[in-house]
Amino acid sequence: MPSAAEEPTAEAWETIARVRQSYLDALPIAAALLIEDEQGQLSVGHTNRRFATLDASRPASAPMPIVESPEIVRRLIEFFARPGEELRFDWRDGDQVSGRHFQACISPLAQMPGGNARCLLTLVDRTVEVQNARSLRAELLHDSLTGLPNRTAFAEAVDEVMAAGDGTRHAVLLVDLSRFSRINESLGGVAGDEVIITVARRLISTLRAGDVLARVGGDEFGILLRLANGPDDAPAAARRIQSVLAAPFRLARFEVGIECAIGVAMVGDEQTSGEEMVRNAQFSLKRAKSTGRVEVHHPGEAACARYKLDLETELRRAIDQGDLRLAYQPIVDLAANRLTGFEALARWTHATRGVIDPGEFIPVAEEAGLIVPLGRWALDSALATLAKWDALAGATVPLTMNVNVSAIQLARDDVPGVIAAALATHGIDGSRLTIELTESAIVQDPERTTKALQALKALNVKVAMDDFGTGYSSLSYLRRLPIDSLKIDRSFVSGMLQDRDKVAIVRAVLSLADALGKTTTAEGVETIELSQTLAALGCSHGQGYFYAAPLAADAAREYWQARI
Repeated sequence: MPSAAEEPTAEAWETIARVRQSYLDALPIAAALLIEDEQGQLSVGHTNRRFATLDASRPASAPMPIVESPEIVRRLIEFFARPGEELRFDWRDGDQVSGRHFQACISPLAQMPGGNARCLLTLVDRTVEVQNARSLRAELLHDSLTGLPNRTAFAEAVDEVMAAGDGTRHAVLLVDLSRFSRINESLGGVAGDEVIITVARRLISTLRAGDVLARVGGDEFGILLRLANGPDDAPAAARRIQSVLAAPFRLARFEVGIECAIGVAMVGDEQTSGEEMVRNAQFSLKRAKSTGRVEVHHPGEAACARYKLDLETELRRAIDQGDLRLAYQPIVDLAANRLTGFEALARWTHATRGVIDPGEFIPVAEEAGLIVPLGRWALDSALATLAKWDALAGATVPLTMNVNVSAIQLARDDVPGVIAAALATHGIDGSRLTIELTESAIVQDPERTTKALQALKALNVKVAMDDFGTGYSSLSYLRRLPIDSLKIDRSFVSGMLQDRDKVAIVRAVLSLADALGKTTTAEGVETIELSQTLAALGCSHGQGYFYAAPLAADAAREYWQARI
């Protein structure tokens, strides 16, 4: 070997080059040794076989070698501007569809004495990995049955138009198929799939260029509609959709009609995401299912839904911690002007919200499934109060207690069993308890209701039909079911003296109750004139602010003692 003072011979340089080349060829990835001269020009020192193969396999349309590609050159300049730091980046060679994908790395190499700056460029081919990820994402974002985008992809499409500042010219439509579950149950899943595919095809026929159709649920489709002519395009599109779906579907030997409910949400600046827009459309879809009309979302609905969710959480905590109270409203025998009992009414005073109306938290309790523990608590507390009054009087007080039972509680709970246990716990005879049911509780499940009422009669518990006249129950229920009393809704009693129609309705209810041998209670009695008129018409009991507002337990007992 030559001494340090001597220049290497040509043979020595060849040996060095072969060694460098062997090192590069030993690497399992494509690599190239690049050198920057004094003028800042880049040149290729060595490339291994894998790098040469990549260059050779590039399409003929590629205008230059890999190391001269604009992105690679830009990254090399960036690297040499701050030498010593490794630079990693993703690089695509070619177009988005057919190009190849690489993970590139530019690593610094030690500079030889008197030599130029050097680096090692390595390329790891990630094309298969990227294509697999792309295919997997496509599968994850598309419905396997129809090939349409799914809910996630649909929300992303809405996000894109919002991000582009084009949101106000779009609307989200949700289309829900009515009676689809009936088709699945009657004809099977294969027929149901056929309906979904046919619906998808029909919906596509209603769309225009720029609209997006997605399947966002089992029998629910979403449409991102471009409003070319303003907001009126949304109801016009809804009418087109209803029209094309109105034609019957041919399934084997059946012709099946499909109706749909459509909810609309206009994309606006107040929304923050595509998923929020879909939720907004679902609010309007829920209303459309009940009204039978195309419904458009109103901005306050989302805030209302969040408030209900907050209320549900706080109500659950209030029930667990015993923060609710019962108030007792007197029920008076109109003929004798004598107090006969009380109706127990749930009351909730929130620590920060103040008094929350039962008309607000009872529906939340029913929807959230909290009505069962709430109903059990109300029954137990009311009977405990009655037992306490007996104990204070040293005898059984001549008072009854009315407790409301929700239709949902009747459907989900063993109401007769719960009542029997509560009566036994507090030593109260069943004849002193009246359970108030709404007409909807009877209509929803007549068979279950009949069994429950018969079990209650076996306990000597009385049953009153609350809010009579405001529901849809058949009069045959009054004849067949063991109902003892009808409560005339306050909407008929209030203002009755100034409205002949209300007088006629109350008179008819009283006549019906008399013919069937049932007692009656008028709610909402607020004046002495109303009380006297109802007594003259034959109403047996009255309840309302004329007698007293709902009272705390101790105040209710004092009210009774003052009227003895």
